[in-house]
Amino acid sequence: MTFVLRSLSISPIIKKQSLHTVRNTITLSNHKIHMTRCMLQSEYEMQEPKTEADIVNVIFIDKRGKKYAVQGKVGDNVLYLAHKYGIEMEGACEASLACTTCHVYVHHDYLNKLSVPEDKEEDLLDLAPFLRENSRLGCQIILTKELDGIQLELPKATRNFYVDGHTPTPH
Repeated sequence: MTFVLRSLSISPIIKKQSLHTVRNTITLSNHKIHMTRCMLQSEYEMQEPKTEADIVNVIFIDKRGKKYAVQGKVGDNVLYLAHKYGIEMEGACEASLACTTCHVYVHHDYLNKLSVPEDKEEDLLDLAPFLRENSRLGCQIILTKELDGIQLELPKATRNFYVDGHTPTPH
């Protein structure tokens, strides 16, 4: 019996933290095959939390001031979580750290609970309109249990360096 396993090619732009591993075991004619595949972060956000301990409550505040309370889970990327719930966070570069369209203001109580931004994020934020000291890029915020209750406010406008008017659709 011959099996052809195809490997998943992943762009070097995608960081290790944005991948989750899924292991499946398949049994065919008494032969167990263990398969591992990587799941891109956006696929991970579409899954529901498996336990109560995984739930992270997030409050998004849109450009008009309307609040959206959503439930994410440990490991979720804030950009893709916003897409899951239809919140208008653009994310034109699809989390490749090449634009500022997922710019958010992090409530001051949670700012120090986030990892220190990388130089590339800092450089991009310098180009973002309406920059504040609590500005971060949503694609760089990965939820932890410590962030339960985090409030993220969207700025009044963003600048799309990717392609004028391009708005990616979640996939």
